[in-house]
This record gives sequence, C-alpha cells and structure tokens, in this order.
Amino acid sequence: MIAPSEPGLMPPLNLPKAPLSTCFESGKWYVEDLLRKKKLVLTAEEWVRQHLVHYLIAYKNYPKSLFVLERGLKYNQLLKRLDILVIDRSGAPFLLIECKAPHITLSQRTVEQVCVYNHTVNARFIAISNGIKHICLHSATINGDFVQVPDFPDFAE
Repeated sequence: MIAPSEPGLMPPLNLPKAPLSTCFESGKWYVEDLLRKKKLVLTAEEWVRQHLVHYLIAYKNYPKSLFVLERGLKYNQLLKRLDILVIDRSGAPFLLIECKAPHITLSQRTVEQVCVYNHTVNARFIAISNGIKHICLHSATINGDFVQVPDFPDFAE
C-alpha cells in the first residue's frame, strides 16, 4: 500500500479517535508514538497500533507502564516481532495483539499468526485487529484452547 500524501487520507477506524500528533518531514509522514514518545513513520499498521493503544488506555483503563510495543521474539528458530503486549501487574502476559493495516482482511491465517506468537508469549488473551474489525480470544479452557470474546478485555487489577 502506498503511504498517504497526508494523514487525513488514513481510513477511519472502528475505534475512538486518538489524539495523535503527526508531522511531515523529508517526504514522509510521521506520528508521535503515544508511549515511547518518539516519531515513527506513519504506516497504515502504525495508524491502527496507535489507535488501539489509545483505546486501551483511555477506555479500558490499561496502565501505560504495562505496555510492550514491537518487541522481537523467537519461535522455532524464526525471529518475529509482536505488535502490542500488555502485561499484568505481576509481570505475566495478559493481552497480545497483532495489528494489521485496515485493507488487510482478517482471516483464519491472520488469527493463526497471533496464535503462533502466543506459543512463546503465553498471554491469557490474544487479539488481532485491522482497526475496522477486531477478533479477541480468551484462553478459557484447561487444554489451552481459545474462545472468542466480544471485546478487548478490561484490565484486571
């Protein structure tokens, strides 16, 4: 996908509007990361990630200090990168989210991607979002199977 000529061309998302700060430098649009306080190239996936972070903090009361963004992980000798991980107050993985650009259709294959990442992370909740559609799952069974839940979980204190 070609980067937009201005951030207003980013598609509207099925998330509350986030107070994002953007700027245009050296022929590229950048967005100020809400948590890391640094400029990142504004891609469609980053647009989704920043809106999800804002939603979880502002509407689901997730503490900013418990987010891990874009961390590398190793699975079967392959180096992967998770998009959003939220840990609980004891340091255990709580929610793992894979972000996709809005034009990417969420499918069984995209859900399997976050499941593969979770073999290493072992979060209680996993989700995938393209900003328009969100699929949230909970490890509710003893055998580790996930069941779909209607929304991102509230943060458990």
